[in-house]
Amino acid sequence: MRSARFVEALRHLARHDVEFVVVGMLSGVLHGAPVTTFDVDIVHRRTPENVQRLVAALKEIDAVYRADRRRIAPGESHLIGPGHQLLTTRLGDIDCLGTIDGEQTFEDLITEAATLELGEGLRCRALSLEQLIGIKERAGRPKDLAALPVLRATLEERSRPPGSNEE
Repeated sequence: MRSARFVEALRHLARHDVEFVVVGMLSGVLHGAPVTTFDVDIVHRRTPENVQRLVAALKEIDAVYRADRRRIAPGESHLIGPGHQLLTTRLGDIDCLGTIDGEQTFEDLITEAATLELGEGLRCRALSLEQLIGIKERAGRPKDLAALPVLRATLEERSRPPGSNEE
C-alpha cells in the first residue's frame, strides 16, 4: 500500500479550486478524533466547471481506478454522476463520491460543513462531527459503529468551554 499524504492531496485539490466536502473518517481526523483512515473521501460539487477542475487535478496526480488493472483514468462523464469513483493516486487513495447517506449531494452537505484551517493558507470544508456521527449511525456497518464512541467523545471534548477539566 502506498503512503497516504492526506493534507497534500487536499492542498492539491484546493489549488485547483475544486469545490468539495471532506467526508468519511478523514473528516473526523481533521476535527481531532484519534482515529485512522486509509483514504481521502470527498463529495464534490457536480457542476461541469467543477468536474473539469477535478479531472485536471486528478490527472496531475496520476489518478486511476483502484480495482482496474487497465489503469483507466476518471473522466468528466464518470465524475458528473452520483456514483462513487474509487481511485488511487501518487498521493494515496482518493474516493470521489457523487452522493452519500441516502443521496445527499455537495449542496446538501455544505450547509452544515465546517471550514477547517489546515495551515499554509489551506482551508477546506469537512463534515461537522455532528454530521459525521449521524452518517455513521445511519450506515450501521460494524466499522462505523466501532468509531462512534471515539467520535462522540471528540465532539464532547470539543464542546467543553476552554479551561474546563470535566472528566
